[in-house]
Amino acid sequence: MARRQRAFRGISPRLAIQYLEGLGGEADGDGRVVGPDWAVDIETEEVTITSSIQLTEVQLAFEGDEETLDDLVERFARKAMRAGG
Repeated sequence: MARRQRAFRGISPRLAIQYLEGLGGEADGDGRVVGPDWAVDIETEEVTITSSIQLTEVQLAFEGDEETLDDLVERFARKAMRAGG
């Protein structure tokens, strides 16, 4: 079983769970979403950008086989991408 760590800024843990549910997972209510061949643990951390700016970073630990994770992480990242306008 492979494991990949990714961090995302600009999304909330609630939104990360919704995205993962949209990709076929079910939330267990304890910061974990489980899919058919994968699982993701969700944690948050406050990160300091400058002396006056702090952001919440959502940290995801993806677990599953290599092929499944390649597709899942890419699809999640596309959903989580935020573009300025």
